[in-house]
Amino acid sequence: MRPACAGRRRSRCRRVVFSSSTDLERTGFTAGSRVEAAGLSGLTGAAESLFATLFPADCRLCGAPLIRISRLPVCQDCLSSVRRIAGGLCSICGEAIFSPYAGLDGQGESLCGVCRGLKPAYVQAASYGSYEGGLRELIDLLKYEGVRPAAHILGRMLGEAITRLAPEFGEPPPRVIPVPLHLRKFDERGFNQSQLIAQAALRMKPAALDLRLADGVLKRTRATLSERRLSRAQRRENMRGAFAIEKPVEVAGQQILLIDDVFATGTTVSECARLLRRAGATRIWVATVARTLSGEASGARVASHKDEDELVPLARAAHV
Repeated sequence: MRPACAGRRRSRCRRVVFSSSTDLERTGFTAGSRVEAAGLSGLTGAAESLFATLFPADCRLCGAPLIRISRLPVCQDCLSSVRRIAGGLCSICGEAIFSPYAGLDGQGESLCGVCRGLKPAYVQAASYGSYEGGLRELIDLLKYEGVRPAAHILGRMLGEAITRLAPEFGEPPPRVIPVPLHLRKFDERGFNQSQLIAQAALRMKPAALDLRLADGVLKRTRATLSERRLSRAQRRENMRGAFAIEKPVEVAGQQILLIDDVFATGTTVSECARLLRRAGATRIWVATVARTLSGEASGARVASHKDEDELVPLARAAHV
């Protein structure tokens, strides 16, 4: 049997899986217009049922059967379970705090204990959601299993974090710099997940801004240890000398938007921001898809079910 993409340009042949939350128009198998797609809706359902029978697939997060064609093997329930962080956060680093009245600064902003003691080199950090559950698994799906279509939905989430920071940006807009991987890790993985997510976010023009990626400005000069079991002092020492500025001329006098997939302890982005400031950056912001929140804090929450209408576009966009 002749392959379906025979006679076509290779770049137009897409690998797809099945999902319970997409439509034919968003998969790359669409007709040339909405009218044609609507006319094929009956055939679509039959085709999906046939394919699901012949080539069954499961959601890579929860294992539920996927019944529709998609490039991202994640079901709608898992995508819809990912919610925004809301309320009870430090106005600088985004850490969860016990009370919105704890640690108020001179402007009435709530600060966590760390930022009250020593403010970081960046102006503000924002994250879309808490690094747990479905969001953590979605990030891991990209990083450790190489499911690159996950970068699209993660990029949309990152775009929302950037939009929260955008009112503080001056002119011209900040240059976007993803946190780099060490060369050895890059060779193992084949990509820098922070860069892929940043590229996806910028294509969506968050806050209607024409932000540009500045490649090769920051370099990771050595591999570092996992920070999970390190003390705060050990984390700082672990990151000391792990980065270098490769193109200082692109930093001096510029605003910078630093991008990473996860804000864990904050040591990585703080070290990067410190170097960027030393190289002459005027102001630095940090945007990440997810953030590890303090397990003891009760002031922070994720968006409630009443916000579901705002989350639906994220689930649908996952299959573009």
